Amino acid sequence: MTAQDFDIITFDCYGTLIDWEGGIVKAFQTEAGNDGVELDPNRIVAAYSAEERSVESEGYRLYREVLAETARRAAGRLGWKLYSERAGFLAESLVTWKPFRDTNTALERLANEYRLGILSNVDDDLLAATRQHFTVDFDLVVTAQQVRSYKPGLAHFKEAIARADKMRLLHAAQSYFHDVVPASKLEIPVVWVNRKDEHIEQGGPTPTHEVRDLAELTDLLGD
Repeated sequence: MTAQDFDIITFDCYGTLIDWEGGIVKAFQTEAGNDGVELDPNRIVAAYSAEERSVESEGYRLYREVLAETARRAAGRLGWKLYSERAGFLAESLVTWKPFRDTNTALERLANEYRLGILSNVDDDLLAATRQHFTVDFDLVVTAQQVRSYKPGLAHFKEAIARADKMRLLHAAQSYFHDVVPASKLEIPVVWVNRKDEHIEQGGPTPTHEVRDLAELTDLLGD
């Protein structure tokens, strides 16, 4: 792929551009620490990931509510009793979640050749807070709040195609489940930013390309 093949690159945000695992771990450990509870980072990520899929599959609700319910259920898996009135700690922490080290450098390089976009399972206000961490702007932004759906549903991608009009679109994301699978269903070229060295799901689609991080993505595109 080269800079001449596409007009706009859309990204998943949390996990691809933002270190969501680091943010979630810190938030859980801080809140649980107030109760004298110590939590293992790997167990936090595993519990959160499992419960978030379940919560989002139950139907659309604001992502703040998804975060709260996921936190409560994940805490239960971890043996930490978290009352509902305290479960908002995760949404409150989201504004502090930081970009990966390679994020802004890569985005700045790509912005020289492409328009940029974000397709995210989040509320508008939460994403607005996160965007303050980026050193570039985005031309196309589709949130779960706007389409009232969560990836791996197709609504984000269909909306992006509609807004992009005739622009040639490339999607880049870390989550195989949330992004590579639905993008492939719509025949959108997709780069799997495989930061965690995971494997393609058995019987699942093969991404157009696979890279380890955003620096490799910029090299792939020939910038």
